[in-house]
Amino acid sequence: MATTEEGPRAFDELMALRGGEPPAPGEVTTTGDDPLFVSPFRVGRTLADALAARAVAANDLWELRTGRRQRIGVDVRAAAATALGGEDMTLVRDRAGAYRPIPVSPDVEHMESITQPWRTADDRWFVPHFNLPHLEQRVLNVLGCEPTPASVEAAVARWKAEDLDEAIAAAGACGGIVRTAREWLDHPQGAYLAGRPVVEITKIGDSDPEPLPAAGDAPLAGLRVLDLTRILAGPTAALSMAEHGADVLMVTAPHLPQVEPFVRDTSHGKRSTYLDFTRPDEAARLRELAADADVFIEGYRPHRLEAHGFGPADLAAVRPGMVYVSVNCFGSGGPFGGRAGWDQVAQAVTGVCDVQGRATGAGRPRLTPVFLCDFLTGFLGGYGAMLALARRAREGGTYRVSVSLSQSAMLLQRQGLTDGFEHAPGRLEAAEFERYAVADDGTAYGDLKSLGPVIRMSETAPRWAGTTPRLGSSRPEWLPR
Repeated sequence: MATTEEGPRAFDELMALRGGEPPAPGEVTTTGDDPLFVSPFRVGRTLADALAARAVAANDLWELRTGRRQRIGVDVRAAAATALGGEDMTLVRDRAGAYRPIPVSPDVEHMESITQPWRTADDRWFVPHFNLPHLEQRVLNVLGCEPTPASVEAAVARWKAEDLDEAIAAAGACGGIVRTAREWLDHPQGAYLAGRPVVEITKIGDSDPEPLPAAGDAPLAGLRVLDLTRILAGPTAALSMAEHGADVLMVTAPHLPQVEPFVRDTSHGKRSTYLDFTRPDEAARLRELAADADVFIEGYRPHRLEAHGFGPADLAAVRPGMVYVSVNCFGSGGPFGGRAGWDQVAQAVTGVCDVQGRATGAGRPRLTPVFLCDFLTGFLGGYGAMLALARRAREGGTYRVSVSLSQSAMLLQRQGLTDGFEHAPGRLEAAEFERYAVADDGTAYGDLKSLGPVIRMSETAPRWAGTTPRLGSSRPEWLPR
């Protein structure tokens, strides 16, 4: 299989952020190869490298607990298949007892049909994003059109790309101009991110070292994680911690819009409660939970939580020693640092869309077949949180961890390209799926069989505790340690 020239492996880049001695020879084994998807990008290998790095960070915590390290294994094809979350890597049992693929949600189908690159009046391309009803309406108000492909295409064609980009941002909506990778690096936001690590870990306060709990049969056992995220990247960061034994409490509110298949496939091993932080009494309860938490993960629009007293500085005062993880589209700063965005927007602005379209001969920019940036960002968020927990155990401190969809897209592109992907299957073979499948009966979504954790560890295999929860099904409290 021919390939383009590539830079350092993602795994090596992530180990450099970890610092210290590298893993011993033989500790980490990666098998298999791309492609699983019709894409020139090394989807599987990049995800496998991120998962392997996450496992090394879990291994570091296990060593702090026990003095022992474990052997780690990740298969590239299985890693690639994690990016099918919310689509066809979860089956449901029918009345005859057979497991069948779950049809794609009509809401997701609708979103995908119009969240595409459309040509602008100045012969450029723009991706408006239409997920969630209130955000869709903001885009439609700017475009003055109906939510159909033909209407959106015609409306975008009346705008110059830069004008539309500014109008969408001013409306608090989401979208992005399709750029080449070179154009992105020349843009002030791309230049800002290029000068920052793909996972930013910043010490924001002092506190005493906190040894990990002595008891527990997993690297994160006894640690508490508040998950204030929705829709893929943030929930995947929290899922990463649940798989290694943390008590993860998802916090949302009944009025907040959700995408059911994405909730279903990123809630394994968690509990879910309702708290509306815009209500003073419920905000007070959330603050009490935060005072006893080890990790707080948020995926809101930048600065949204600061306005309600749940920003990094606020919680550092409430809980010295907390690890505060922010998951967003454009990173920790720069001219776009206050903008919200989604996987497709990150693909558009960073050059991924441009490369996908050129390599597949589409004659126009194309999105990749999966929400790759979302899952990669989630794995990196879990990795950063665990690195920060290890630092807290060794030297103390309160930490801010920042990961972004755009940084993940840039990391992906640093891995180079491959060819021979034209007939890639797009999913695992049945036997491959069964090697990782986890059955979960009696969930709010039916009897499920899902692609389970794909990391292999010799002592503490990642797993999901309990049954995939219904939203709001738990009280707002922690499990006993």
